[in-house]
This record gives sequence, structure tokens and C-alpha cells, in this order.
Amino acid sequence: MHTPETDNMAKLWDLIGDIRFAMFTTRHHTNGHLHSRPMTTQNSRDDHDTKLWFFMSRQGEPVAELAAEPSVNVAYANPGKDTYVSVSGNAAVVDDVAKKRQLWTKLTEAWFPGGPTDPDLALVRVDITHAHFWDVHENKLVQLFEMGKAAVTGHTPPKMGRQGEVRMA
Repeated sequence: MHTPETDNMAKLWDLIGDIRFAMFTTRHHTNGHLHSRPMTTQNSRDDHDTKLWFFMSRQGEPVAELAAEPSVNVAYANPGKDTYVSVSGNAAVVDDVAKKRQLWTKLTEAWFPGGPTDPDLALVRVDITHAHFWDVHENKLVQLFEMGKAAVTGHTPPKMGRQGEVRMA
């Protein structure tokens, strides 16, 4: 059954499915500052539900920060296609060797040479609570024309493309 929520969820995965790197933001456990770092989303093409998966070092700051504050943001951008996604959720380290094996790739081995059972390998699950996306359909020439026209006339440019939200909680 198609609902606006299932359509938006499908759109969310359509937009982020090909973007391998995201900016993963946590709150620093001692000073409260927001810290972002690039991370690789581990979800496979068939693993599109309400969760994002990441591999991290147990020794690294993000894992310590998640223990103190599980609320995170994961931001995706594909400027070439004018698509942008901001995902909010709650993260947790999950001890699941079977899931690690399912998500494992040869590229991951460069970071964790001990394989899926490497003691430093932390599997982090982000349960999506909310996502907001922007998908601009108009080509760059149309966008520039509309922005230029708005600057000259003083009127806000028309909405270009689609934006939407997905709420899980």
C-alpha cells in the first residue's frame, strides 16, 4: 500500500542509495560541541529500512560520544544531482557478528584488517527518527535564471524540485 510516508521513505533511499559517504554528527561528550566526520554508510542496495549502518573504531571518539549521547545527525549531499538529505536518529553500538559479516566488504578490510571479528570493530546502528530531503529537478541554467530574476524583482524564487520529510517517531 502506497502512503505519503512509504513514498517518502522510498524517495529517501533513492536519494541516499548511491551516496557512500555521509557526514556523521555526534555531540562531544566533554564539551558538548557538535562534531562531524565523514563515514561510509554500510547499507546494501537491499537493506533499505529505517536503519543506517556504520563501522567505527571502538577506540574512536564517535563511539565514546554515542555512549553519552545517542542522538545523531547524518547528512548526505550529491551536489552533481542537487540532492541533499539530513537524517536524525538515535545511534547504538550493536554486537552482532552475523550483521557485521553481512555488511562486510573488502574496502572495510583496509580499516579493520582483523575482519568482522576484529575486536576494535564497532557496528553502529542509527534508528532513523526523522529525515528531510531536498531534490532539485530543474537544471542549473533554470536555477540561475530563477535566482537572477528573484534578485532583480525582489520576489522569492519559485520552489524548484521536491522536498519532503520522513518521520519514524
